[in-house]
Amino acid sequence: MDFASVYSQFFPFWGKISDEDKELLCKSSSLRHFEKEQPVHSNASCSGVFIVKSGRLRVYILSEEGKEITLYRLSRGETCMLSASCVLQSITFDVYIDAEEDCDCYMISIPAFASVSEKYLEVQNYGLEIAVSRFSDVMWILQQIVFMSMDRRLAIFLLDEIAQNGEDTVTMTHEQIARHLGTAREVVTRTLRHLASDGVLEVARKGITIKDKKKLRGIAY
Repeated sequence: MDFASVYSQFFPFWGKISDEDKELLCKSSSLRHFEKEQPVHSNASCSGVFIVKSGRLRVYILSEEGKEITLYRLSRGETCMLSASCVLQSITFDVYIDAEEDCDCYMISIPAFASVSEKYLEVQNYGLEIAVSRFSDVMWILQQIVFMSMDRRLAIFLLDEIAQNGEDTVTMTHEQIARHLGTAREVVTRTLRHLASDGVLEVARKGITIKDKKKLRGIAY
């Protein structure tokens, strides 16, 4: 596996580190495959630095009562630094990462990445920039929870889904959507019924089909 050519595309610091350190990162890398819904990282481990080659990862937090809420998702070409929280000392909260669909990821081991990070300010800055960029995603989720009604939150979620998938149908169960939004399945079902009665969408066994995108955007924004 030619990890060097992969990392030269994704890491802006790649041209600024020594050949010896490039070799260390490449020798400490592997291509990992994760099945859909397979755990990738938990707060009990420091898994490594991930770059998504294909598929999608879901990053979420878990309450003491077991309620989940999605912070953000990572798609092809995106880097996950929260799985290397032992390198980024400023990260003090617990996160979980699952494969939302079958995924292939490039993974760099923690000892190797930590060793290179300690030697180069550019590598440290890269890790912090990735973490800070995700902070805005977390703040957006917090804003939704605190200030937005459920129908608006659900409308935003559905619009994001159809934009990601390129289809007008969201093939998720009400339980799956509830986990993303950090609410109860019954709340999602009730809100979907309300939107369906307004002609915005249709709920069927095959999924949730958006019938009126303009009206759905009006609810969301």
